[in-house]
Amino acid sequence: MPKILIQFAHPVFSKSKVQKVLLKHCQHIEGVTINDLYEQYPDLYIDVKREQQLLLQHDIIVLQHPFFWYSGPAIIKQWQDLVLEYNWAYGPEGYALSGKKVLSTISCGNAETAYQPSGRSRYSIDEFLVPYKQTVQLCRMEYLPPFVVYGTHHIRPEALEASAVQYSKILKGLADGSLTPDQYRHLGHMNELQFY
Repeated sequence: MPKILIQFAHPVFSKSKVQKVLLKHCQHIEGVTINDLYEQYPDLYIDVKREQQLLLQHDIIVLQHPFFWYSGPAIIKQWQDLVLEYNWAYGPEGYALSGKKVLSTISCGNAETAYQPSGRSRYSIDEFLVPYKQTVQLCRMEYLPPFVVYGTHHIRPEALEASAVQYSKILKGLADGSLTPDQYRHLGHMNELQFY
């Protein structure tokens, strides 16, 4: 069974509305490990060897965080800068992560309509996620369609609950192998998956 590592980052978790619910729904899924980066490294001093070991022990890496200023929280970038070392994660001898899968799970304050050329943010979420996609590509991994919760400033509790249930089903499916690449490879977002 594939093992999943959730690299979770929320700089003010006590104020979280959406990410707290998403995280709660995946805490007890077999094969899922949650690594809360801000809790683990409140001073931003990242233990590179520990993080590399966690990556080696898991098959699917989930970058789960709110989408702040069109990107991830600062610790995500710090983690990338330090952990994804040359000739370990990438470069001529950097094959440590080859073949692993990466899923971005993000929450956005604005509605989906804001993320288009005519919208407030002017670009799509896919365009904003290009640095993540390219990092994954450089490290010889596979980037999965992202899971995105839009409109978090005004999301209704029942809509948030539905998103959290869907997210947990996706993680369970990835962990037990019942969710196959043929089911999601063609999708724009993992949210498009239907579960009955």
